[in-house]
Amino acid sequence: MATMDQCLIALKGILGDLAANPAAAGLDRSLSCRLTDLDEVVLGRLGSGAVRDLHVKPHGPEVPKADIRLTMTSDDLVALTDGRLSFGPAWATGRVKLEAGLRDLLRLRKIL
Repeated sequence: MATMDQCLIALKGILGDLAANPAAAGLDRSLSCRLTDLDEVVLGRLGSGAVRDLHVKPHGPEVPKADIRLTMTSDDLVALTDGRLSFGPAWATGRVKLEAGLRDLLRLRKIL
């Protein structure tokens, strides 16, 4: 199991690359990444070519619903960033879940 510090570094890397992609220009959305094995959620904002305001909360009913929601284990998050796991196959097999509105999903499809 990866630590929360490792997860934050990995998430900043993935989301930073995503935000810097030209296809993400003009995107301004709240986001969350639920780490099922740590029972915590990382919340933040994706926009203006960067990821901002990342902070951690325990998973529970008081966590606000973000526009873009990821769910995975801490090990899968780290594996995504170091190249041991590809997003497409991980999503197709259910190891990584991505939830968003249809418009956001279509836009993210171009980026991922």
